[in-house]
Amino acid sequence: MIYLNGSLVPPEDAAIDPADRGFLLGDGLFETLRAYRGRVPWLDRHLDRLAAGAAQLGIPVPAPDLTAAVAETLRANGLEAADAALRITLTRGPGPRGLLPPATPQPTLMIAAHGLQTPAGAPLRAMIAAPRRNEHSPLANLKTLNYLDNIVARREAAAAGADEALLLNTAGRLASASAGNLFLVRQRTLLTPPPSEGVLPGITRAVVLDLAPDLGLTAVETPLEPDQLDQAHEAFVTNSLIELRPLVAVDGRPIGDGAPGPATGRLLQAYRERLAGEW
Repeated sequence: MIYLNGSLVPPEDAAIDPADRGFLLGDGLFETLRAYRGRVPWLDRHLDRLAAGAAQLGIPVPAPDLTAAVAETLRANGLEAADAALRITLTRGPGPRGLLPPATPQPTLMIAAHGLQTPAGAPLRAMIAAPRRNEHSPLANLKTLNYLDNIVARREAAAAGADEALLLNTAGRLASASAGNLFLVRQRTLLTPPPSEGVLPGITRAVVLDLAPDLGLTAVETPLEPDQLDQAHEAFVTNSLIELRPLVAVDGRPIGDGAPGPATGRLLQAYRERLAGEW
């Protein structure tokens, strides 16, 4: 069942207006969330990020309680006690031809949920892909529907036999993975690019930065050059669905000794403990 504009409907009945600007122009935002046994950790952070992005773009967020809507969607799909992936999609809704949006938007809000097997946490091998993150774009820190750069990058990686793609920004510095935030570990320092480098400030990213000091790691948000991959002892990628996944090689060159590192393991354990504390 799909939650669409206040109602639960079967997928085959989930009709979107052909003039919807999200479909035609990518004029919208989304949030990807993970439910653990029917509970969604840090849901408030996801909803706050959605609301902040919508305010920046001038898209009204529909009035219904989104927390309740998420719970309804899980129940309607028999996932109230299961692990699941959810996606909230918000568009500006239908509009006239052209780029200028309607004066009074009628937004489209959709929530979908699917069962999710617990990721095995298998190590990732990545390549640096051709698309660049534009750190100067006003969209760089928003989770918008404009994901073609990420799609092109991931296709390029898949064609090369890699699991993931890393994107540089226009200055040639490391920005992110195609679907997650990038972290490097060197000695007892945890390094990650700041949002000013064209980075989407992920929810899992924020939790990891908060956990690091308790594990004896100094967390530093700093611009990273590609050659710092060769100097790192460990690396990993984060997002809400995969949690933390070790990154063991980039462009065929190993990160550290080419195996998941101890700091990554400790952070993942601490992350899961923090998850348990959310409920």
